[in-house]
Parts: sequence; structure tokens; C-alpha cells
Amino acid sequence: MLNIAYVGFGKSTNRYHLPYLKLRQDKFHVSRVVTPTLGKRPIEQSELEVTGTVFSTDIDDIIEDETIDLVVVVTPSASHYQVTKQLLLAGKNVMVDKPMAASDIEARDLVNIAYDKKLFLMPFQSRRFDSDFLTVQRVIQNGYLGRLVDLEVHMDHYRPNDGQSNGNEIDGSLFGHGVHLVDQIVSLFGAPNSAAYDIRSTRLLNSPVDDQIEVNLFYSQAFKATIQTTELATIQYPKWQLRGTQGTFIKYEVDEQENDLKTGVMPGDARFGVDTPQNYGHLVYYNQSGDRIDKYIPSIQGDYGRVYDSVYNTLVKGMPKLVSDENMITVMKILSAGLKEKGPHVVKFS
Repeated sequence: MLNIAYVGFGKSTNRYHLPYLKLRQDKFHVSRVVTPTLGKRPIEQSELEVTGTVFSTDIDDIIEDETIDLVVVVTPSASHYQVTKQLLLAGKNVMVDKPMAASDIEARDLVNIAYDKKLFLMPFQSRRFDSDFLTVQRVIQNGYLGRLVDLEVHMDHYRPNDGQSNGNEIDGSLFGHGVHLVDQIVSLFGAPNSAAYDIRSTRLLNSPVDDQIEVNLFYSQAFKATIQTTELATIQYPKWQLRGTQGTFIKYEVDEQENDLKTGVMPGDARFGVDTPQNYGHLVYYNQSGDRIDKYIPSIQGDYGRVYDSVYNTLVKGMPKLVSDENMITVMKILSAGLKEKGPHVVKFS
């Protein structure tokens, strides 16, 4: 069993992390939680204290506890780099919420420290276990589409009144939503040759915090992957569109885990994260005989808890990390390049 400590006890910790650990109590025990304000979530705090979790306000309590096997950093994005660096320098294995840093330079610094000290470091890229992404992976692996030509993935909302008049670039859509989508693409195809960026603030003009992004990742002359997010979508756009030389796959609906967690449907419930048949992705392709096949692909069950399974397998069984150091640096390099120049621009990576 691994002893975990959390830095941060807000919404993300209680919604996207702890519910999944309740199904993995044979592998993990939450030993400590450090939070700026004790008793802010009295019910959740007392539930953990009954199991032996110690709450405090000082990160040194975690640093000085030699029984801690892994520290999970779930603090505001702008603090991720400094908190993670402090923990690594103190000799702790760390999983940090996304984005892991504010630039590729900061990310490389963290990776180098972890490498030198032989420590575990990984961002919490939970959306590698989104139902829709897992289904797209299978469609690609099964070769239905032939050679891929275009891939497009969206993360859209309608939040017209949530624009920020000031803040850090790390709080914008590129580093907030884009980090998930870029990681998904990098996990499938690796590092792109170049990227074209259109990063804007649309709800509040001249805001330093972007809220609409389009990033085209070019892998070859024949294949491009596009990620897009907006906060002004009143009509739903497909979450995924894939086109290849033999077929097309389109899926509209997103993974249901987040919606279920928000409404109190928890991991372990029979209904949790289940995609209904009317929301399955639509596949049309031509088989080897030239027949046109038109069908809907049942969605693979998503499970953000599999991130923790992967951490356990790495720390206990010595298996490779879910997110490699190379993937981490590539993702952060792509994100950082989007903000190094104002306005639409193209960056070549190789």
C-alpha cells in the first residue's frame, strides 16, 4: 500500500481524485492533507480523519514525513511549479495537477530534478481515460479509417460571463483546456513538426487571459491534428472528427464522468460514466471488399482512477510511467510556443 499526501483540498481534490481512491483502498492510503484552511470542507475532512488522515496547514509536515510514498499537488495552476520543485528537492515523488508548469523551461527543470534524484514525477493527465478518447484510440488502432488525414477535437462550453479582466496566462484556455487536448494528441502521435496558433480573448477584449484557441499540429504534409476550445458555443460541435483515406468517425458527446461527479453519481455506481447508445460515435468506412460500412461504435468505459493504477504500477512494479518525460516536455513546448508571440503565428519544432 502506498501512503499519499495531498497539497490542496479544494474542489479538484474532492471531485477528481478522492472518489476514485475509495475503490482502490487496497493500494492507497491518504496519510496527510495540507490545506490553507482547516475545516472548510468539514464533512469530507472528517470522513478522511476517521481513516487516519492527518490534516494541517504546513507543507513541511509532508516533507518531514518519511512514510509518504507520493505527494499529489492540487493547488492553483500558478503555484504548480514552485510547490512541485520544493517537494522534489525534498526527495518526494510527485504527481501534479495540470498544467505542471507555466512553460517548457519550468517543466524541463522539474524533469531534470526528478531524474537527478531518481524520483517519480508526472502530471495528472486524467483525460487519457476519457471514454471518448479511449474510443477514438480503438477506432484508430483497428484501422477502420485507413491512413489518417485530419483529426479535430473540441472542448467547448457556453460561459459568456466568466471572462477574466486580469490574471496569468497559465489561467487561460490554452493551458487549462488545451493541455488535455494536446496531451491526448501527443500520446497518440508524438511530437509534431510544426504548429499554427490562433489564441484569443473573446469575452473580454484585451484580456491577458485567453478563452478561445485553435492549434493546428502538423505531423506531415498529409496529416494534421487540430485542437479547438471556445467559451461561446451555443450550438454543439462534434467533440471528435477523424477523416482518413478509407473512412470518417464523428462523436458529439463528451465523457460522462465529470457530469456524473458534479451530480453526485460516484465511481462504483452502475450508472457512473456510462455512455448511452444514442451518444455513440458514428463510423462510416469502406472495407477491403469496397463495401460501405455505416455503424455506431459503443463507447469504451472511462475511468480517471486508472491514472492512479498507472502510478501504482510504476512505483510498486517498476512499469513505465503513463506520461513519459518526453511527452511532458513535448506538451509544454507546444503550449509555451502558443504564447511566445501575439496574434496568429506558426512555430517549427523540427
